[in-house]
Amino acid sequence: FFVLGSNVPRMSSAIQIKPKTAVQKSKTSSPLPCSPEPPVKPQPKPSDKLNPKTIDPFGAHSRPPSAFAAIYAKGGIPCRLVHGSVKHRLQWECLPETVPFDPLLVTLAEGLRETKHPYTFVSKEGFKELLMVEGAAEKAIPLLPRLVPVLKAALAHSDDEVFGRGLDALVQLSAVVGPSLNDHLKHLLTNLSRRLMDKKFREKITVALQKLEQYGGKVS
Repeated sequence: FFVLGSNVPRMSSAIQIKPKTAVQKSKTSSPLPCSPEPPVKPQPKPSDKLNPKTIDPFGAHSRPPSAFAAIYAKGGIPCRLVHGSVKHRLQWECLPETVPFDPLLVTLAEGLRETKHPYTFVSKEGFKELLMVEGAAEKAIPLLPRLVPVLKAALAHSDDEVFGRGLDALVQLSAVVGPSLNDHLKHLLTNLSRRLMDKKFREKITVALQKLEQYGGKVS
């Protein structure tokens, strides 16, 4: 009995040691999966971060209606939507001042024709905030030949909200580039005059035309 009794604590101690070593191994190995996490975090697409169930731009029954949707789905837009309790805002992955206007400003203008969330907010707010950076005029003026046809398409869109975003973007662009936009206005006035007959847009278009005249000077 003494021999058997003496072996019992030895067996139990051996059993107790094994879980400790297993725990120790798991503790030492646990930081390893965490270490690769920082470089992995930027990799998810914005479409995965922002309401992934809301949009499926490459689904079987839908195709991206513009270059913006395709680039956004690939993570090519360096900002994302942050939902706030009062209003939404954009969070840029890098300072907007450091982002090349070519092609991002044109891409954001393409996004003005979107009708799905979060495309609508990201394109509108991104276009606005990019034009607010220092030196925006020098960066935007060379892009006018490419921006004007895109804005014209937004102003010709049948969706009222798309037209409203296009009109706001046109005024914002005019405020930045000034008289440089004058030579391109003739391509946009036809679409504005058509909507001018609509009572719900009459006042807004009139104010926009006044601002275009103000920013463009007497020649406009």
